[in-house]
Amino acid sequence: MWIILAFLSAALLGCYDSLKKQALNGNAVIHVLTLNTFFSSLIFLPFIILSATSHTLDGTIFYTPVCGWEVHKYIVLKSFIVLSSWIFGYFGMKHLPLTIVGPINATRPVMVLVGALLVFGERLNGWQWAGVSLAILSFFMLSRSGKKEGINFSHDRWIYFIVTAALLGAVSGLYDKYLMAPVDEGGLGLPRMTVQAWYNIYQLVLMFIMLMWLWYPRRHQSPFHWHWAIPLVSIFLCTADFMYFYALGLPGALISVVSMIRRGSVVVSFFFGAYLFHEKNLKSKVVDLALVLLGMICLYIGSQ
Repeated sequence: MWIILAFLSAALLGCYDSLKKQALNGNAVIHVLTLNTFFSSLIFLPFIILSATSHTLDGTIFYTPVCGWEVHKYIVLKSFIVLSSWIFGYFGMKHLPLTIVGPINATRPVMVLVGALLVFGERLNGWQWAGVSLAILSFFMLSRSGKKEGINFSHDRWIYFIVTAALLGAVSGLYDKYLMAPVDEGGLGLPRMTVQAWYNIYQLVLMFIMLMWLWYPRRHQSPFHWHWAIPLVSIFLCTADFMYFYALGLPGALISVVSMIRRGSVVVSFFFGAYLFHEKNLKSKVVDLALVLLGMICLYIGSQ
């Protein structure tokens, strides 16, 4: 069941990346990111209120338990990690082709695997080492494809932004496993709805502070136009994350496998980049994408 949820999450995540690219077109990052955190919080606010004030959601998958600071302090930290990843990712997404961003983001399972090796004591087998090697090779090949579009991987700051976002995303994935894994498996066993609902609320608070600090003094210099992709970004992301958190909370769920499957979203975002945004050098990028996917298959086999 958790594998099916991971695949559904991946499909929705690919749509989310494509919608995010559309929403950022002609808009300042700070505006889009603030609205995305606002709409995401708006989606989960009814679950928080209904769970705290009535018995309507009792026993359902949407029930959000009321918890104290001993739980919320961990969720606040997650909000910092995720929002940091989003900030770097949004800026990188705005300035780079989707067919470059997607394959870079798809290397996150490798980062998660290395993190699982260091944090959870997991050991890599031959298939997993093959997956790591293919991911490194795909990154090298992708840098060659990027040069055809004037993107120098070693000097382009937006590439560094996307890589940083991917690293922070990997940290977030490992932290999610720690938050929601059962206590007898070394985790905290936190309710997944409490984590997902409240980290969005805390992100909105943090984003509002940043908005007042970064945007307000320069508000006349920041362009903005409304696009329906903006609320859709939040809807697709929240749904994808809901399935992701639910999958992680199921018995036997492996963070390395779930993360790998979720990065299959690159296929969806690559398709949109090619046919919706008419991006260039697709033939060479298809080879890069194939290496990424082959690496993911190796990771999957090695994780069985």
